[in-house]
Amino acid sequence: MISIALNINHKAYPCGAEVIKGLVGHVQPGKITAIIGPSGCGKSTLLNMIAGLEHAIEGDIRFENQDSETPRIGYIFQTPRLMPWLTTEENLALICGKNNPNIKDTLEAMGMLDKRHSYPAELSGGMQRRVSIARAFVYNPDLLLLDEPFTSLDAPTANQLRQQLLALWQRQQSTMVFVTHDIREAVMLADEIWFMSRSPTSIIHTVNIVQPPERLLNSGDGVIKAENLITTLLSRHPDLLSGTIK
Repeated sequence: MISIALNINHKAYPCGAEVIKGLVGHVQPGKITAIIGPSGCGKSTLLNMIAGLEHAIEGDIRFENQDSETPRIGYIFQTPRLMPWLTTEENLALICGKNNPNIKDTLEAMGMLDKRHSYPAELSGGMQRRVSIARAFVYNPDLLLLDEPFTSLDAPTANQLRQQLLALWQRQQSTMVFVTHDIREAVMLADEIWFMSRSPTSIIHTVNIVQPPERLLNSGDGVIKAENLITTLLSRHPDLLSGTIK
């Protein structure tokens, strides 16, 4: 299991505006870290930098406790980003290779084995999201990144996908970092929540959550505990979700 040490300053080009300034944090190995902040503050940029898709102008991102120099990274985007000319099975094979037994196992875990030969256009939005989750897990990533993958879904579908995501994560115990606007989602799933400032973004507050083995998402009194925690947190820091703290 890998951990991540971050010390970042970053500007957007070509405009040169600061996006991230003085962001220092540590992602714990095998844990789930949630990132919450106002729109446009740089949350997706931060994920892209962790994934190696963008690079900091100052500072660094270091992967620790890993077996190889380059960790296996699974990335679940805001939209599924499936190849429309490939079937479900073929979309997964792009990541792990044809005839990989992980394809069948992962699709079975997602309840999608009967859709293995379907094309994205033949699937509902929720089913396409399942494929994108399966694709991220199919090669056993060391690190899983999620950028608000459930925002456009109806509540029952989003909750079902959260539970399936959690079930796959519990099997693999990857380190997970996910961006969300939903504080309840963060509290129900995460071990730690980072609250970000307005742009240029930095971490202004962190909250550690003692999660039961099944997480608050599936705990019998999880909803009550989550609501109590949120109420206490926002009563102390009423402007936290807008990116300021007093």
